[in-house]
Amino acid sequence: MAGTASGEPKGADGAAESLRVLRVARRSAVKARTQAANQMHALLSTAPEGLKEGLRGLPTKLLAAKAARLRCAADPAEPAAATKFALRSVARRYRTLSEEIAGLEAQIERVAREAAPELTALDGVGPDTAATLLIAAGDNPERLRSEASFAHLCGTAPVPASSGKVVRHRLNPGGNRDANRALHVVALNRLRRDPRTQDYVARRTAEGKTKKEALRCLKRYIARETYRAILLDAGARVPPG
Repeated sequence: MAGTASGEPKGADGAAESLRVLRVARRSAVKARTQAANQMHALLSTAPEGLKEGLRGLPTKLLAAKAARLRCAADPAEPAAATKFALRSVARRYRTLSEEIAGLEAQIERVAREAAPELTALDGVGPDTAATLLIAAGDNPERLRSEASFAHLCGTAPVPASSGKVVRHRLNPGGNRDANRALHVVALNRLRRDPRTQDYVARRTAEGKTKKEALRCLKRYIARETYRAILLDAGARVPPG
């Protein structure tokens, strides 16, 4: 308000904002579905033995499918009938939430792939990961002046932790933790199946770094790569290098 701030605020008028609100809705639906799944298993554990037949030991998805088809009395009064009615109600809620989550995920994938083809084309970057990074960068990623600023935003910039003659860096506990998690997922995906990534981590550990330190270096490289892809998708100027 004083007019002294020089930083440019994050924009919220494009695809990044659309992804943010879609992910907010998905996150709440996933939380509600988890609660419904826990309630189903809790009801089943205290249900009469006759009701447990055919439902005991089933995975959650199959349990919801079978419990949603239970035939219940119109006015359950006995504990067994009331438990069956409650179990069917929670199972149908679980299935409704699953359909809602699937619809939201489809919309997130569509928006992410349309808005960021360069980012989603990177190895190990899926639609949800791309959406997380786009939300962190905002609808005006050019306000981030360099890849270092994006690395700081994502909490992947190295933090000095030297002591005496030992020169080392540690993991950064700051920054956007959701974006940091997304970069960590990309690093783990590449580490599982990409020979170049496996060779890089092996070389770093051979130099004396721990597995966590090698992953920190890898996440810093991925932050550089994703930053350039985000700028390309936004039509902004990509810094040389």
